[in-house]
Amino acid sequence: MTQGPWPQQPPEPLLTRDYDADPAQVHERLRKIYGPVAPVDLLGVPVWFVMGYEEVLRVLQNSGGVWSKRVDRWRAHAEGRIPADWPLLPVFQVNNSTFQEGAALNGLRHAWTSALAPFQNPGHPQAKQLEQAVVDHADDLIGVLAEGGATGWADLAAQYARPLPLMVAERMLGFPAGRGEDVVMDIWRMIDAGPEAAAAFERLYAAMTDLGAAKRETPGDDLPSYLIEAKPDITLDELARELLMLPGLLDFTASLVCNVVVEVAANPDVRESLSVGAIDETVNRVALLNPPMANLTFRYALTEVKLGNYTIAPGDPVMLSVAAAHQDPRFAGAIDWHAIRTTRAHLAWGAGPHNCLGQLLATRITAIAVHRLFKRMSKVKLALPPDQLPWRPSPFMRALRSLPIQYELAEAPRPPRSGPAPDQAPAPQEPPADEPAGRQSRSPLWTFLRGLRRPR
Repeated sequence: MTQGPWPQQPPEPLLTRDYDADPAQVHERLRKIYGPVAPVDLLGVPVWFVMGYEEVLRVLQNSGGVWSKRVDRWRAHAEGRIPADWPLLPVFQVNNSTFQEGAALNGLRHAWTSALAPFQNPGHPQAKQLEQAVVDHADDLIGVLAEGGATGWADLAAQYARPLPLMVAERMLGFPAGRGEDVVMDIWRMIDAGPEAAAAFERLYAAMTDLGAAKRETPGDDLPSYLIEAKPDITLDELARELLMLPGLLDFTASLVCNVVVEVAANPDVRESLSVGAIDETVNRVALLNPPMANLTFRYALTEVKLGNYTIAPGDPVMLSVAAAHQDPRFAGAIDWHAIRTTRAHLAWGAGPHNCLGQLLATRITAIAVHRLFKRMSKVKLALPPDQLPWRPSPFMRALRSLPIQYELAEAPRPPRSGPAPDQAPAPQEPPADEPAGRQSRSPLWTFLRGLRRPR
């Protein structure tokens, strides 16, 4: 029986210690009480939390045109009932294609599709160069870990999985020499949402605006130039806001790398499968079991609509939970978990008008990162049981705060390359004898990473 807009009792908070520790148990409890859609409190704001696979897919596909991502459709926001200091408000005020619809969305997504194609099409020279660059960056990071010896302890989240995609972002964005690594550090600060996040965002927005202006004057083989070519009428403000989406995609990738490493390290059978080339399937399986983007940003009902056991009023926000949808018995119960290949019908990459356009890029970076790690290391042992690993509190991401491991190299330590990857990205070379650490000894990024090394 369909109930009214909100239950009489106040909605319970979603983001609790129980949720941080084990969201699956919270999903199960909410499902038993409310069904596939539950009223929750998100940091003081009432939200419909959608957990059913069919319901999440229906809203994502939006075949009836009854859902919008435009923030001006949010009734409580339009009426001034969302506090100005609500912690998540800046997320919804970025005003890029994530929050567009209709012709504006279609134009920007067409530009993104064209701009990403050289990096995602396996036959394109740019994609081949990028793949080799990912290999080189991975080897460089492993080389820093190994500078203290062939065995040791490391935090693979901070020292490998997170910096690797950001180094890829630096390359794709085409920053001038000396500027890119400062941007990478600011991306990290912004994503971590710490005390420096606001200032980091302002610097990043300015850097992306300057970059867009430079690429409009002198195009290159890089993402901003490709976006401008695909959409010549894009303004510098629009371009800067679109470019700020790339760090989000690559932070998703970093989380996926961590989650795959945990799955491989904790399961000898999975590691054995890597040796026979099944890494893409492992990545897909982890995206199903533990999607990094656990919950999506809001959609708003444009008209009264029934969802689950409730009637959603116009302007009400719904937050779609991909993680909960994958646990929905109606979906999970139909999966053969012993099959060699798991389903591609999961929602880790979204669906419908806002599905992820960078899926191939994120998957390839993840596959290379995991392959290089387990090729270079003969031992990767989790320092904590999988159920005790620390997670970053977040309403959207399911990402590890740290991934402590004990490792042993399968080969002699390889020092990092002495300079940035050239366009043709050859195999890593030994640095010259008169420049043992080269540019990386002076780089803020590499200085930071070396500072994270743990003593043997």
